[in-house]
Amino acid sequence: MADLKFGAFLAPHHPIGENPTLQLQSDLELVELMDRLGYDEFWCGEHHSTGWEIIASPEVFLAAAAERTNRIKLGTGVVSLPYHHPFMVAQRMVQLDHQSRGRVIFGSGPGALPSDAHTMGIDPMVLRDRQDEAMGIIRRLFESDERFSYESEWFTLRDAKLQLKPLQKDMEFAVASISSPSGMTLAGKHRAGVLSIGSLTQEGIRALPLQWSFAEESAAKHGNTVDRKNWRIVLNWHIAESRKEARQQAGAGLMRHNNEYTIGTLAGGVGPIYDTPDEAVDDVAFAELSTAVIGTPDDLVARIREMMEITGGFGCVIGFVHDWANRENTRRSWDMVARYVIPQVNGLLDDYYESHRFVTDNRDTWNRATQAVRTKILENERAAEALAVDEAKEKAAKEVEAGQRA
Repeated sequence: MADLKFGAFLAPHHPIGENPTLQLQSDLELVELMDRLGYDEFWCGEHHSTGWEIIASPEVFLAAAAERTNRIKLGTGVVSLPYHHPFMVAQRMVQLDHQSRGRVIFGSGPGALPSDAHTMGIDPMVLRDRQDEAMGIIRRLFESDERFSYESEWFTLRDAKLQLKPLQKDMEFAVASISSPSGMTLAGKHRAGVLSIGSLTQEGIRALPLQWSFAEESAAKHGNTVDRKNWRIVLNWHIAESRKEARQQAGAGLMRHNNEYTIGTLAGGVGPIYDTPDEAVDDVAFAELSTAVIGTPDDLVARIREMMEITGGFGCVIGFVHDWANRENTRRSWDMVARYVIPQVNGLLDDYYESHRFVTDNRDTWNRATQAVRTKILENERAAEALAVDEAKEKAAKEVEAGQRA
Protein backbone atom coordinates (compact mmCIF):
# COMPACT_ATOMS: atom_id res chain seq x y z
CA MET A 1 0.00 0.00 0.00
CA ALA A 2 1.15 3.55 -0.71
CA ASP A 3 2.31 5.83 2.09
CA LEU A 4 -0.35 6.82 4.58
CA LYS A 5 -1.72 10.33 4.33
CA PHE A 6 -2.34 12.38 7.45
CA GLY A 7 -4.90 15.03 8.26
CA ALA A 8 -7.02 16.72 10.91
CA PHE A 9 -10.75 16.77 11.66
CA LEU A 10 -12.17 19.87 13.33
CA ALA A 11 -15.71 18.98 14.41
CA PRO A 12 -15.21 21.49 16.11
CA HIS A 13 -15.32 20.70 19.83
CA HIS A 14 -14.50 23.76 21.93
CA PRO A 15 -15.45 24.24 25.60
CA ILE A 16 -17.80 27.15 26.16
CA GLY A 17 -15.97 30.13 27.61
CA GLU A 18 -13.67 31.56 24.93
CA ASN A 19 -14.55 34.51 22.69
CA PRO A 20 -16.10 32.78 19.63
CA THR A 21 -14.68 35.33 17.19
CA LEU A 22 -11.16 34.63 18.45
CA GLN A 23 -11.84 30.89 18.51
CA LEU A 24 -12.72 30.88 14.81
CA GLN A 25 -9.54 32.79 14.04
CA SER A 26 -7.57 30.27 16.07
CA ASP A 27 -9.14 27.43 14.07
CA LEU A 28 -8.09 29.11 10.82
CA GLU A 29 -4.56 29.52 12.17
CA LEU A 30 -4.54 25.78 12.86
CA VAL A 31 -5.28 25.08 9.18
CA GLU A 32 -2.34 27.30 8.24
CA LEU A 33 -0.10 25.34 10.60
CA MET A 34 -1.25 22.03 9.11
CA ASP A 35 -0.45 23.29 5.63
CA ARG A 36 3.05 24.40 6.66
CA LEU A 37 3.75 21.09 8.42
CA GLY A 38 2.85 19.08 5.33
CA TYR A 39 -0.42 17.47 6.43
CA ASP A 40 -2.49 16.21 3.50
CA GLU A 41 -6.08 17.00 4.53
CA PHE A 42 -8.12 19.26 6.79
CA TRP A 43 -11.81 18.60 7.54
CA CYS A 44 -14.44 20.63 9.39
CA GLY A 45 -18.07 19.92 10.13
CA GLU A 46 -21.51 21.48 10.31
CA HIS A 47 -23.38 21.83 13.59
CA HIS A 48 -26.07 24.19 14.84
CA SER A 49 -26.51 23.51 18.56
CA THR A 50 -24.93 22.38 21.89
CA GLY A 51 -22.68 25.45 22.26
CA TRP A 52 -19.54 23.34 21.84
CA GLU A 53 -19.62 23.09 18.05
CA ILE A 54 -19.76 26.54 16.50
CA ILE A 55 -19.07 26.11 12.77
CA ALA A 56 -22.45 26.27 11.01
CA SER A 57 -21.08 26.28 7.46
CA PRO A 58 -17.99 24.23 6.58
CA GLU A 59 -18.00 25.79 3.11
CA VAL A 60 -17.64 29.32 4.50
CA PHE A 61 -14.90 28.24 6.90
CA LEU A 62 -12.98 26.32 4.23
CA ALA A 63 -13.22 29.21 1.78
CA ALA A 64 -11.34 31.32 4.32
CA ALA A 65 -8.90 28.46 4.90
CA ALA A 66 -8.28 28.19 1.15
CA GLU A 67 -7.02 31.76 1.09
CA ARG A 68 -4.53 31.02 3.89
CA THR A 69 -3.15 27.74 2.54
CA ASN A 70 -1.45 26.40 -0.59
CA ARG A 71 -1.52 22.63 -0.87
CA ILE A 72 -3.60 20.94 1.84
CA LYS A 73 -6.87 19.30 0.72
CA LEU A 74 -10.01 20.78 2.31
CA GLY A 75 -12.88 18.44 3.21
CA THR A 76 -16.39 19.18 4.38
CA GLY A 77 -16.66 16.86 7.35
CA VAL A 78 -19.55 16.90 6.87
CA VAL A 79 -22.34 18.80 5.11
CA SER A 80 -25.60 17.56 6.65
CA LEU A 81 -27.47 16.97 3.39
CA PRO A 82 -31.03 16.62 4.78
CA TYR A 83 -30.80 20.24 5.96
CA HIS A 84 -30.20 21.67 2.46
CA HIS A 85 -31.60 21.66 -1.05
CA PRO A 86 -29.16 19.48 -3.04
CA PHE A 87 -28.89 22.02 -5.86
CA MET A 88 -27.65 24.67 -3.43
CA VAL A 89 -25.11 22.26 -1.88
CA ALA A 90 -23.81 21.45 -5.37
CA GLN A 91 -23.49 25.14 -6.19
CA ARG A 92 -21.58 25.91 -3.00
CA MET A 93 -19.19 22.98 -3.47
CA VAL A 94 -18.46 24.02 -7.06
CA GLN A 95 -17.66 27.56 -5.96
CA LEU A 96 -15.44 26.30 -3.14
CA ASP A 97 -13.62 23.99 -5.54
CA HIS A 98 -12.76 26.90 -7.81
CA GLN A 99 -11.82 29.23 -4.95
CA SER A 100 -9.49 26.57 -3.53
CA ARG A 101 -8.13 25.73 -7.01
CA GLY A 102 -9.35 22.16 -6.92
CA ARG A 103 -8.52 21.15 -3.35
CA VAL A 104 -12.02 20.18 -2.15
CA ILE A 105 -13.28 16.82 -0.89
CA PHE A 106 -17.07 16.69 -0.64
CA GLY A 107 -17.94 14.95 2.63
CA SER A 108 -21.58 14.49 3.56
CA GLY A 109 -23.63 13.00 6.37
CA PRO A 110 -27.22 12.70 7.59
CA GLY A 111 -26.74 15.17 10.45
CA ALA A 112 -25.03 14.26 13.71
CA LEU A 113 -27.00 16.16 16.35
CA PRO A 114 -30.68 15.28 17.00
CA SER A 115 -31.11 18.80 18.37
CA ASP A 116 -30.26 20.25 14.95
CA ALA A 117 -32.86 18.12 13.16
CA HIS A 118 -35.44 18.94 15.84
CA THR A 119 -34.90 22.68 15.35
CA MET A 120 -35.60 22.31 11.64
CA GLY A 121 -38.58 20.04 12.19
CA ILE A 122 -37.03 17.05 10.43
CA ASP A 123 -37.95 13.51 11.51
CA PRO A 124 -34.71 11.65 12.42
CA MET A 125 -36.08 8.54 10.70
CA VAL A 126 -35.77 10.15 7.24
CA LEU A 127 -32.27 11.59 7.58
CA ARG A 128 -30.22 8.74 6.09
CA ASP A 129 -32.57 8.15 3.18
CA ARG A 130 -32.42 11.86 2.36
CA GLN A 131 -28.64 11.85 2.45
CA ASP A 132 -28.62 8.90 0.04
CA GLU A 133 -31.05 10.63 -2.33
CA ALA A 134 -29.19 13.95 -2.21
CA MET A 135 -25.80 12.35 -2.91
CA GLY A 136 -27.14 10.81 -6.12
CA ILE A 137 -28.60 14.12 -7.26
CA ILE A 138 -25.42 16.07 -6.52
CA ARG A 139 -23.30 13.51 -8.39
CA ARG A 140 -25.68 13.82 -11.35
CA LEU A 141 -25.47 17.63 -11.28
CA PHE A 142 -21.66 17.46 -11.24
CA GLU A 143 -21.43 15.03 -14.13
CA SER A 144 -24.45 15.56 -16.39
CA ASP A 145 -24.42 17.87 -19.41
CA GLU A 146 -28.17 17.58 -19.82
CA ARG A 147 -30.90 19.41 -17.94
CA PHE A 148 -33.15 17.20 -15.84
CA SER A 149 -36.13 17.49 -13.52
CA TYR A 150 -36.67 15.59 -10.30
CA GLU A 151 -39.52 15.45 -7.82
CA SER A 152 -38.92 14.40 -4.22
CA GLU A 153 -41.07 14.60 -1.10
CA TRP A 154 -38.64 17.18 0.31
CA PHE A 155 -37.21 19.04 -2.72
CA THR A 156 -37.92 19.71 -6.40
CA LEU A 157 -35.70 20.28 -9.43
CA ARG A 158 -37.00 21.69 -12.71
CA ASP A 159 -34.77 21.74 -15.79
CA ALA A 160 -31.76 21.66 -13.52
CA LYS A 161 -28.18 22.02 -14.73
CA LEU A 162 -25.18 23.66 -13.13
CA GLN A 163 -23.97 26.70 -15.03
CA LEU A 164 -20.46 25.99 -13.68
CA LYS A 165 -18.97 22.53 -13.09
CA PRO A 166 -16.33 21.71 -10.43
CA LEU A 167 -12.73 22.54 -11.28
CA GLN A 168 -11.82 18.93 -10.50
CA LYS A 169 -12.90 16.47 -13.15
CA ASP A 170 -13.83 13.92 -10.49
CA MET A 171 -14.27 15.58 -7.11
CA GLU A 172 -13.95 12.96 -4.38
CA PHE A 173 -17.09 12.22 -2.39
CA ALA A 174 -16.82 10.97 1.19
CA VAL A 175 -19.27 9.89 3.86
CA ALA A 176 -19.05 9.69 7.63
CA SER A 177 -19.24 6.26 9.26
CA ILE A 178 -19.51 5.32 12.93
CA SER A 179 -20.26 1.68 13.73
CA SER A 180 -23.34 0.66 11.73
CA PRO A 181 -23.03 -0.53 8.10
CA SER A 182 -25.04 2.44 6.74
CA GLY A 183 -22.12 4.80 6.05
CA MET A 184 -20.06 2.10 4.37
CA THR A 185 -23.04 0.97 2.32
CA LEU A 186 -23.52 4.52 1.04
CA ALA A 187 -19.82 4.72 0.18
CA GLY A 188 -20.07 1.64 -2.01
CA LYS A 189 -23.27 2.84 -3.69
CA HIS A 190 -21.94 6.32 -4.49
CA ARG A 191 -18.23 5.57 -5.14
CA ALA A 192 -17.29 7.58 -2.05
CA GLY A 193 -14.46 7.59 0.42
CA VAL A 194 -15.10 7.11 4.13
CA LEU A 195 -14.36 9.13 7.25
CA SER A 196 -14.56 6.54 10.07
CA ILE A 197 -15.38 8.38 13.27
CA GLY A 198 -16.32 5.16 15.05
CA SER A 199 -12.65 4.55 15.81
CA LEU A 200 -13.05 7.10 18.64
CA THR A 201 -15.23 4.71 20.67
CA GLN A 202 -14.79 1.16 21.95
CA GLU A 203 -17.92 0.05 20.11
CA GLY A 204 -16.62 1.56 16.89
CA ILE A 205 -13.21 -0.09 17.24
CA ARG A 206 -14.88 -3.48 17.70
CA ALA A 207 -16.85 -2.90 14.50
CA LEU A 208 -13.85 -1.89 12.37
CA PRO A 209 -12.71 -5.36 11.18
CA LEU A 210 -15.97 -5.83 9.24
CA GLN A 211 -16.56 -2.27 8.11
CA TRP A 212 -14.76 -2.30 4.76
CA SER A 213 -16.55 -5.47 3.66
CA PHE A 214 -19.85 -3.57 3.78
CA ALA A 215 -18.45 -0.97 1.37
CA GLU A 216 -17.15 -3.66 -0.99
CA GLU A 217 -20.43 -5.59 -0.96
CA SER A 218 -22.43 -2.43 -1.69
CA ALA A 219 -20.04 -1.37 -4.45
CA ALA A 220 -20.33 -4.75 -6.14
CA LYS A 221 -24.12 -4.60 -5.90
CA HIS A 222 -24.17 -1.24 -7.71
CA GLY A 223 -21.45 -2.00 -10.24
CA ASN A 224 -18.87 0.20 -8.55
CA THR A 225 -15.49 -0.23 -6.92
CA VAL A 226 -14.06 1.26 -3.73
CA ASP A 227 -10.43 1.79 -2.77
CA ARG A 228 -8.97 1.50 0.72
CA LYS A 229 -6.73 4.51 0.02
CA ASN A 230 -9.91 6.60 0.41
CA TRP A 231 -10.69 5.12 3.83
CA ARG A 232 -9.83 7.57 6.60
CA ILE A 233 -9.52 6.45 10.22
CA VAL A 234 -10.08 9.19 12.82
CA LEU A 235 -7.94 8.90 15.96
CA ASN A 236 -7.69 10.89 19.19
CA TRP A 237 -4.23 11.83 20.44
CA HIS A 238 -2.14 14.26 22.41
CA ILE A 239 1.61 13.87 21.96
CA ALA A 240 4.48 15.20 24.09
CA GLU A 241 8.13 14.35 24.84
CA SER A 242 7.09 11.87 27.54
CA ARG A 243 3.95 10.12 28.71
CA LYS A 244 4.14 12.06 31.96
CA GLU A 245 4.12 15.41 30.15
CA ALA A 246 1.32 14.32 27.82
CA ARG A 247 -0.75 13.24 30.82
CA GLN A 248 -0.14 16.50 32.67
CA GLN A 249 -0.94 18.61 29.60
CA ALA A 250 -4.11 16.84 28.42
CA GLY A 251 -5.70 15.30 31.53
CA ALA A 252 -7.83 18.17 32.81
CA GLY A 253 -9.10 19.09 29.35
CA LEU A 254 -9.94 15.47 28.57
CA MET A 255 -11.87 15.17 31.81
CA ARG A 256 -13.87 18.31 31.08
CA HIS A 257 -14.54 17.24 27.47
CA ASN A 258 -15.85 13.88 28.65
CA ASN A 259 -17.82 15.02 31.69
CA GLU A 260 -19.38 18.18 30.26
CA TYR A 261 -19.85 17.33 26.60
CA THR A 262 -19.51 13.68 25.59
CA ILE A 263 -21.41 12.35 28.60
CA GLY A 264 -23.07 15.42 30.07
CA THR A 265 -24.49 16.77 26.79
CA LEU A 266 -24.46 14.18 24.01
CA ALA A 267 -25.13 11.06 26.10
CA GLY A 268 -27.53 12.70 28.55
CA GLY A 269 -25.47 11.67 31.55
CA VAL A 270 -25.12 8.01 30.56
CA GLY A 271 -21.49 6.92 30.78
CA PRO A 272 -18.36 7.34 32.88
CA ILE A 273 -17.88 10.59 34.79
CA TYR A 274 -14.27 11.07 35.91
CA ASP A 275 -13.30 12.50 39.28
CA THR A 276 -9.67 13.29 38.44
CA PRO A 277 -7.62 13.99 35.30
CA ASP A 278 -5.49 10.89 35.95
CA GLU A 279 -8.60 8.73 36.07
CA ALA A 280 -9.70 10.15 32.71
CA VAL A 281 -6.32 9.50 31.10
CA ASP A 282 -6.07 5.98 32.50
CA ASP A 283 -9.52 5.03 31.21
CA VAL A 284 -9.25 6.65 27.79
CA ALA A 285 -5.61 6.05 26.89
CA PHE A 286 -4.44 3.06 28.95
CA ALA A 287 -7.44 0.78 29.28
CA GLU A 288 -7.49 -2.64 27.62
CA LEU A 289 -9.33 -1.13 24.63
CA SER A 290 -8.11 2.48 24.60
CA THR A 291 -9.77 5.13 22.45
CA ALA A 292 -6.94 7.68 22.43
CA VAL A 293 -3.16 7.99 22.55
CA ILE A 294 -1.82 10.26 25.27
CA GLY A 295 1.91 9.76 25.17
CA THR A 296 4.94 9.93 22.91
CA PRO A 297 5.43 9.77 19.13
CA ASP A 298 6.40 6.10 19.50
CA ASP A 299 3.07 5.41 21.22
CA LEU A 300 1.17 6.89 18.29
CA VAL A 301 3.27 4.99 15.74
CA ALA A 302 2.41 1.76 17.56
CA ARG A 303 -1.30 2.66 17.64
CA ILE A 304 -1.42 3.41 13.92
CA ARG A 305 0.24 0.08 13.13
CA GLU A 306 -2.25 -1.65 15.43
CA MET A 307 -5.15 -0.01 13.58
CA MET A 308 -3.71 -1.17 10.26
CA GLU A 309 -3.85 -4.74 11.55
CA ILE A 310 -7.38 -4.36 12.94
CA THR A 311 -8.83 -2.86 9.76
CA GLY A 312 -6.83 -4.69 7.12
CA GLY A 313 -5.52 -1.41 5.78
CA PHE A 314 -6.62 2.17 5.10
CA GLY A 315 -5.24 5.22 3.36
CA CYS A 316 -5.30 8.17 5.74
CA VAL A 317 -4.94 8.89 9.46
CA ILE A 318 -7.08 11.79 10.64
CA GLY A 319 -6.39 13.36 14.03
CA PHE A 320 -9.41 14.66 15.93
CA VAL A 321 -8.94 18.31 16.90
CA HIS A 322 -9.75 19.02 20.54
CA ASP A 323 -8.82 21.40 23.33
CA TRP A 324 -7.60 18.89 25.91
CA ALA A 325 -4.32 20.81 26.24
CA ASN A 326 -3.68 24.53 26.05
CA ARG A 327 -3.12 26.11 22.64
CA GLU A 328 0.68 26.05 22.80
CA ASN A 329 0.92 22.38 23.74
CA THR A 330 -1.79 21.42 21.25
CA ARG A 331 0.14 23.06 18.42
CA ARG A 332 3.31 21.35 19.62
CA SER A 333 1.54 17.99 19.58
CA TRP A 334 0.62 18.42 15.90
CA ASP A 335 4.19 19.55 15.20
CA MET A 336 5.65 16.44 16.84
CA VAL A 337 3.38 14.17 14.84
CA ALA A 338 4.58 15.80 11.62
CA ARG A 339 8.25 15.63 12.65
CA TYR A 340 8.46 12.20 14.23
CA VAL A 341 5.35 10.08 13.58
CA ILE A 342 4.67 10.61 9.87
CA PRO A 343 8.25 9.92 8.72
CA GLN A 344 8.46 6.83 10.93
CA VAL A 345 5.17 5.39 9.71
CA ASN A 346 5.92 6.09 6.06
CA GLY A 347 9.52 4.89 6.08
CA LEU A 348 11.03 8.28 5.28
CA LEU A 349 13.91 7.51 7.67
CA ASP A 350 14.63 3.96 6.49
CA ASP A 351 17.53 4.95 4.24
CA TYR A 352 19.02 7.08 7.03
CA TYR A 353 18.92 4.07 9.36
CA GLU A 354 20.44 1.84 6.69
CA SER A 355 23.24 4.31 6.00
CA HIS A 356 23.99 4.58 9.72
CA ARG A 357 24.13 0.79 10.09
CA PHE A 358 26.35 0.47 7.01
CA VAL A 359 28.89 2.96 8.33
CA THR A 360 28.83 1.37 11.79
CA ASP A 361 29.14 -2.20 10.54
CA ASN A 362 32.02 -1.51 8.13
CA ARG A 363 34.41 0.08 10.60
CA ASP A 364 37.38 -1.90 9.25
CA THR A 365 36.98 -0.21 5.86
CA TRP A 366 36.99 3.26 7.37
CA ASN A 367 39.98 2.32 9.63
CA ARG A 368 41.97 1.43 6.53
CA ALA A 369 41.27 4.89 5.15
CA THR A 370 42.61 6.38 8.40
CA GLN A 371 45.70 4.23 8.10
CA ALA A 372 46.26 5.54 4.58
CA VAL A 373 46.30 9.10 5.89
CA ARG A 374 48.75 8.11 8.67
CA THR A 375 51.05 6.48 6.15
CA LYS A 376 51.28 9.69 4.12
CA ILE A 377 51.99 11.69 7.26
CA LEU A 378 54.84 9.37 8.27
CA GLU A 379 56.44 9.83 4.86
CA ASN A 380 57.14 13.45 5.82
CA GLU A 381 59.76 13.84 8.57
CA ARG A 382 58.40 17.03 10.20
CA ALA A 383 54.78 15.84 9.99
CA ALA A 384 55.80 12.51 11.54
CA GLU A 385 57.48 14.30 14.46
CA ALA A 386 54.35 16.42 15.07
CA LEU A 387 52.16 13.33 14.95
CA ALA A 388 54.37 11.55 17.46
CA VAL A 389 54.11 14.49 19.87
CA ASP A 390 50.31 14.56 19.54
CA GLU A 391 50.03 10.82 20.11
CA ALA A 392 52.27 11.02 23.18
CA LYS A 393 50.08 13.76 24.67
CA GLU A 394 46.94 11.78 23.94
CA LYS A 395 48.43 8.66 25.57
CA ALA A 396 49.44 10.61 28.67
CA ALA A 397 45.98 12.14 28.98
CA LYS A 398 44.38 8.71 28.79
CA GLU A 399 46.69 7.37 31.49
CA VAL A 400 45.79 10.24 33.79
CA GLU A 401 42.06 9.70 33.16
CA ALA A 402 42.43 5.99 33.84
CA GLY A 403 44.23 6.73 37.08
CA GLN A 404 41.48 9.07 38.22
CA ARG A 405 38.81 6.45 37.55
CA ALA A 406 40.77 3.87 39.49
